Amino acid sequence: MSGHAKVERNLLVFAAWATSGFSALAFFLEGLARDSYLLSLAGVALVVVTFAIHIVINAVNDCGFSAGEATLGIGAFGVFALVFIAAWLDGGLTAVDYWSGLTLFAVLVCGFLLYLSTRHGLRGAFSRFHFKPAESGNEPQ
Repeated sequence: MSGHAKVERNLLVFAAWATSGFSALAFFLEGLARDSYLLSLAGVALVVVTFAIHIVINAVNDCGFSAGEATLGIGAFGVFALVFIAAWLDGGLTAVDYWSGLTLFAVLVCGFLLYLSTRHGLRGAFSRFHFKPAESGNEPQ
């Protein structure tokens, strides 16, 4: 991909997450604040839409997620999971907060697995994480 095409792709991804992604965050947080599962669910749905937009942008530009995007996504998931677990252990979650958080994490995990299986196939997705020991003559590529 040329430098100009890479810049355009990065701007498209940024625009998608800046608009739809932050709207998703706003709906999700408003749902938690108002104790409304439907508002939180709208936020989760917008996260799915934004993720799909990102995948379409990648498909149009014939590329995958960059290492930085993958790191940011996994890191953000870890931070959100840690905050959710801490709030759950503290006992400060209402039932709506609890189910909203579980819904978000379930959808993100299912979306991640669905992306891997459609992008690399089931066997290829497994091979992304599993390497045979080096002494058997199968070096990771």
